[in-house]
Amino acid sequence: MYVADSRAHTPGAPASADSAVRPLAGRRRAVVAPTVLALGTVSLVTDVSSEMVTAVLPLYLVTGLGLSPLGFGLLDGIHNGFSALVRLAGGHLADRGGGRHKWVAGFGYGISALCKPLLLVAHSLTPIGLVLAADRTGKGLRTAPRDALISLSSTPETRGRAFGVHRAMDTAGALFGPLVAFLILRATVDGYDAVFTVSFCVAVFGVLVLVLFVPGGRREGDATGDDARPTLRAAVGLLRRRDLRRITICALLLGLATVSDSFVYLLLQRRLGVPDRWFALLPLGTAAAFLLLAVPLGRLADRVGRWTVFLAGHGALLVAYALLLTSWHGAALPYLVLALHGGFYAATDGVLMAAASEGVPEALRSSGLAVVQTGQALARFACSLLFGAAWTVWGDRAALVGALVALAGCAAFALTLRPKGTVTA
Repeated sequence: MYVADSRAHTPGAPASADSAVRPLAGRRRAVVAPTVLALGTVSLVTDVSSEMVTAVLPLYLVTGLGLSPLGFGLLDGIHNGFSALVRLAGGHLADRGGGRHKWVAGFGYGISALCKPLLLVAHSLTPIGLVLAADRTGKGLRTAPRDALISLSSTPETRGRAFGVHRAMDTAGALFGPLVAFLILRATVDGYDAVFTVSFCVAVFGVLVLVLFVPGGRREGDATGDDARPTLRAAVGLLRRRDLRRITICALLLGLATVSDSFVYLLLQRRLGVPDRWFALLPLGTAAAFLLLAVPLGRLADRVGRWTVFLAGHGALLVAYALLLTSWHGAALPYLVLALHGGFYAATDGVLMAAASEGVPEALRSSGLAVVQTGQALARFACSLLFGAAWTVWGDRAALVGALVALAGCAAFALTLRPKGTVTA
């Protein structure tokens, strides 16, 4: 596979943030840039670490510490949505620093790594909430700069594929993480403590990979000649662009009806009576489907339109919710639900970032992606709180019915806000 950036470079033009990934003369068009592969490796290693914790966290909190669904919903909301408070800051720092996307992302990875051993000493709601908030702060700082690097090192025609390749590598880590956690739980007496310790060691290795192998450095100027200046006002002002505003609104509304992964796995466990020792393996189904479908769906989005694929992914999630509500208890149920769950992520995660990249100046690319990510993260934070509260008051089935109805309504509304710039590559 040829792996060089296919973006053209005008002789004498100032170097951009992705200047380390220019194509070699005489080579045919690249599939993905080296920056994408390097960042994919970092994400793979980091996701092994984070998914080890994520795989056991629901069981650790609900069974081990005895939290109620509402208490778990609060912590899960923090875990998935707190990063929204710092994503704009991370995007702004990367753009404002003259293109220091790598170093802002590295700082975020480092914060998350340092949080892993703190879980060893946190045994109640407040300290665990603080640790998860700090971990999500790290994720919030790194996500927009990382995705901006992927976007800047890809052409508009191949951006969906580039994000698909990165998400596939990222998901390979998500596939191995729960498996490692499962093996540690079976092999050790103090299983949770061992999981948190190994997770920290793996996270540190991921930071080292980023520092040593991801191209980066200070950008001397804007290669595109955009007049946009990287200020917070300019970042928020991007919402005046109709397509980006519509994408952000749709991401927010659909996020409000997207039940978190942890709740999906808890619902499956309750429906099927999965023993606690096997619970950590449930995320493997989602990760396997995501891994297999991320690249094909990214390429499909480049061909038929990113918004079409994005909404189809939410259709897959609707079917998964419906299956969880049926009275069917067949052996194929968990495989179908987890496959649809993974397909949802493959059709939406990277595809949304590829769609949002269109029309955003390079000088504000990180900030522009952070605007969309912030809306989506805040919405998912609210969904975790609402779903946990509904589960506590009315039960899991009624809570899921509400989520299904809300998702169907939001998806129908999103069809009417189809951004023109995301129809074709």
